[in-house]
This record gives sequence, C-alpha cells and structure tokens, in this order.
Amino acid sequence: MLRKLPGDYTKDLVSTTPTSVVFQPTVVKTPRWLTVLSLVWRACSGLVGSMLAHPIVWGLAVALAVLVWYTGWLASLLLVVAVVAGLLVWRRLDRGRFDRWIGWRLLGFWRWLWVYRRHWQPVMVVSGLAARIGGREYLPTLVKVRCTPVADVVMVKMLHGQPLSAWAERSEHLAHGFSAKYCRVRSVKPGTAVLTLPHTDLLASVVPALPIPEQVNLKAVAVGRCDDGQTLKLKVHGTHVLIVGATGAGKGSWLWSTIRGMLPAIRDDLVQVWALDPKLMELSYGRRLFHRYASSPEDCAELLENAVEVMQARAERMAGKVRDHTPTPESPFLLVIVDEVAFLTAYQQDKGLKARVNATLATLTTQGRAVGVGVMAALQDPRKDVISIRNLFPDKIALRLDESEQVDMVLGDGARDRGALADQISPRPQIGAGVGYLRLETDPEPVRARAAYVTDADIRQMEAEYGIPGETA
Repeated sequence: MLRKLPGDYTKDLVSTTPTSVVFQPTVVKTPRWLTVLSLVWRACSGLVGSMLAHPIVWGLAVALAVLVWYTGWLASLLLVVAVVAGLLVWRRLDRGRFDRWIGWRLLGFWRWLWVYRRHWQPVMVVSGLAARIGGREYLPTLVKVRCTPVADVVMVKMLHGQPLSAWAERSEHLAHGFSAKYCRVRSVKPGTAVLTLPHTDLLASVVPALPIPEQVNLKAVAVGRCDDGQTLKLKVHGTHVLIVGATGAGKGSWLWSTIRGMLPAIRDDLVQVWALDPKLMELSYGRRLFHRYASSPEDCAELLENAVEVMQARAERMAGKVRDHTPTPESPFLLVIVDEVAFLTAYQQDKGLKARVNATLATLTTQGRAVGVGVMAALQDPRKDVISIRNLFPDKIALRLDESEQVDMVLGDGARDRGALADQISPRPQIGAGVGYLRLETDPEPVRARAAYVTDADIRQMEAEYGIPGETA
C-alpha cells in the first residue's frame, strides 16, 4: 500500500498495530579515575593474597631484587648460582627433607600460577560454580594450592550463600577441568572448601602384606595404604566394622590384614578372634588362628549366642567399676568376624535360626563396644532387607559396588557426591581388589584406601608362628 501513495503522505500514516514499550536503563559514565583506582586495588589485593599464600616464593623474589639493587647483577648472579648448586646438592643428599621444605612449595606456586589461576575462571563458569548478578560476574576465590607427592590440595573461599554440596555435585567437572584423576571435596571451616585433586594413583598396584608389628594398638591396626601414601590404621577395639563389596572386590584382604595386624596380641592372649565362615572358603584356611570357628548355620547361631553370654557376663563384672574396657589375658578383646553375613541374616531358610542370628548380632552391635566385644562383618548386598542393622556399625567400608545408589546405602547420604566413587572401582583384581572408601566414626569424610593382600603362603606362615595350641586346621 505504501508504494501507491505519492510523495510525503507516508509520514502522516499512524499505525494501529500495538507495539511493546522498551525501557532502557540510564547509562551512567564511570569516571576514569575511579576505573583506574578499581583496577589498581584489584591488582594490589591479588598480589598481597598471592604473597600471603606463597610467602617463601615471594620472599626469595624480593630478596633477589634487593640483592641486585645493592650488589649489582654480576655478584647477584654468582650468588644465585651458588645457592642453586647448594640446593641441588641438598636435593641429591636428602630428597625427602628438600621436597618438604622447598620442592613442594615451589611446585605449589607453579601449579597455582600456571594451572589453577590460568584456568580458574572458565572452569568455574562452565561447571556452574560462578554467579552473575546485575551483569557482574562473581567467582569463588582461589586461596592456596599445596602439593603433595600424589595430589594437589586446593583451598577455595566459596561465594556467600553457596553450599558445599554444590561443589561436591560438580566434582567430576572440577576433575576434568584441572586434569586430575578425580576430585574429593571437604570442608575445614564455614565458607571454605578444600579440593583434593590426585595426579598419581598409589593404589593402582597390589599392596603386599604388611610386616607383623612388634606391639599392637587395637585403636590403630595397620591394614593397608591410603591414597596419600600413608599407612592405613583401622580401629577395631571400641567399634564395629561393616565391609561391603561385590564378588571379587577384596573383602578377604580386609579381614586377613586385620587379623595379621593383631597376631602378637592373639599370641599374648590379649585378643580372641571368633570366626563365622558360612561359605567355608575364606576363613577356613587359617582356622588355627581362631579361638572359635563355626561354619554351619546352627553352629554360627550358637557361637553368636555364646558371644552374647560373654558380653553380658563381662558387663556385670564391669558395672559401676570401669567405663572403658582394657584388654587383659583374663578379659581379652573379643572380635567376632562374620564372612558373608547375608547367608545368616537374609538367605537363611530356617526362620528360627535367622531370628536368632539377627537378634544376637543386634545385641552385640548395640552393647558390645564398651565391654570389649567387637563385630567385623562382610557382605555383598547392602540393602536393608539383606542386613537391617547396617546403621549399628559405626565404621563402614565400601569396596567395589555395582550401583551408584549403593554407595550412599553403605557410607551414608551424600558420600558419593563427596568423592566416594566405589561404583567406579576397576573390576580387574590387580587394580581394584581391596580398594575401597572408608567412613569412620571419627571422620565422616570418605577416605580412599587399599587393604594389603595376604597370600595363602602368608596365612600358612601366620598359622605356623602364631597358631593357637590345640587348634586343628
């Protein structure tokens, strides 16, 4: 229609089509001096934060600058060469102490600068941990990076109002973003998250059987290795331990490593081990190490009832006198080991025996800790209809599991989000057997570790040296 109208008549047309009203905010120009001041403030605050996080590196840089200023570049160069040569000699003669005081600190500064600082903004944005409010982007603050022989430990100040669960749910994003094998998230204080990003897996190979200790501490029995290279020490006195893992996950390694770590106490009559072995395959190999052994359902139920009688008699003697049990030859610590407890609690056809076993296990796990009676049970399926008393075990170990939901069944809600990836453990025995995540009563954060592998030859040697007189294999 507009093409048929002559000249300037089109300017007098009024459209009757409704149009949306667009409101544009008023643009306020920021003064140049304020912009410069803001940039200078951010640069200075970042520099000060870096100096506080890495004082040794910045101290050396400042000292070098002062040295060049006062002595000249040639004298400074000679002194630097001498210092570097001395450090190299120190590293050659005492590598462990050099790394602890110098090496890991320098590596931490380098990875803070080149890996984390350089990729921090894109990783935070892509993983959804950054926030944009009013057109301004807010990022969590990278506080400090500390290097260990196996991992980077990154301390982060979270955004105000940001929960730790937001970081735990994005642990896979963080691991891929910073080229780590996985990421474990924990909190040390409100508002601060600590990320553990391993770059070396010390648990990828089999851990050989640990040496038999000269003295036994039942509060810390050495059973394997943690993923940071430290010896894993498991508490057995004053607690109960539940071990859950699929077939071939390495439950036997945890049982035999625990027994191996207590052998001197067994020899000195400070510890008694009562074994329940419904499958007749795992614990029967070292029967001479046990004070009591049962395999049939009837014998297992009777043995558990005897343990309850010992517990109740001991409680009557201790009542009103002591509150904590101390192992002695007259009153030894009694550890009841049950291999594949589901055969007795869920798959048992005899309802009478099933009820007896469930009742005695519930009694032991609720009343036995204070009087020196502990239970260590192993099974494959952690569902409630298989073992209804799993919450009565303060310490839990999750080995390789078939489903991700089973991780939280064993270790508690949110354990998998905090890095307990038990469903991703390799099914290959050389790589994954014995590897698991622990949630201990003293520390609710999951700990990744691997139990030592006790071979058949080791068990035979243990029987020959520490076997109980009078017991037959």
